[in-house]
Amino acid sequence: MDITWLGHSCFRVRSKDATVVMDPYNKIPGLDLGRPRAEIVTISHDHAGHNNAAAVKGDPAPKVVSGPGEYEISGLFITGVRTYHDAEKGKKLGRNTVYLLESEGMVIAHLGDLGHPLTAEQVDLMSNVDVLLLPVGGGNALGSEQAAEVLAQVEPSIVVPMHYRTAAGQEGLEGVDHFCKEVGLAEYETIDRLTVRKSDLGETLQVKVLAPRPA
Repeated sequence: MDITWLGHSCFRVRSKDATVVMDPYNKIPGLDLGRPRAEIVTISHDHAGHNNAAAVKGDPAPKVVSGPGEYEISGLFITGVRTYHDAEKGKKLGRNTVYLLESEGMVIAHLGDLGHPLTAEQVDLMSNVDVLLLPVGGGNALGSEQAAEVLAQVEPSIVVPMHYRTAAGQEGLEGVDHFCKEVGLAEYETIDRLTVRKSDLGETLQVKVLAPRPA
């Protein structure tokens, strides 16, 4: 399974079953979504930095998943879990959907713009997550301290930070260094793409920092 970060909270996940683009964004200064193609698009919430499903192409057009529920598309299993964009059950910023993708014997969780620690019920639903795509830069989602708390709740094998400052147009977000320090990672390597196999997973947490790049 290949995971590429297209910037902000957008990832392209390619598995043997299907290609999924998660949270494609509209224009963000300093970032370029490119022209991604996929069979499936997931949208965590209806904000401009996360809901540009029209930018993702395919033949036939991709299936768009935009809320909680259980889905089977192109042989890939998706579970949408209701969460919130803030710590007041959505009163300020609305709802958010966490997506669990199951393929090749692994589970990937994309947390969207999660804005609060997980409840016991939500933790239970995510108990089998192998790879966690985690917002860490603050703004309208988890900051570094809360992100570290959620990481400890989920206990994945691999965590990939997202939603942090990488370009001049994202001054309102923290850089990834804050999160890395929070989890005790003094040094890290930035990679272009993450390839994950079931055999790569272990009990020791791996932090994988990706470089944003267009599809």
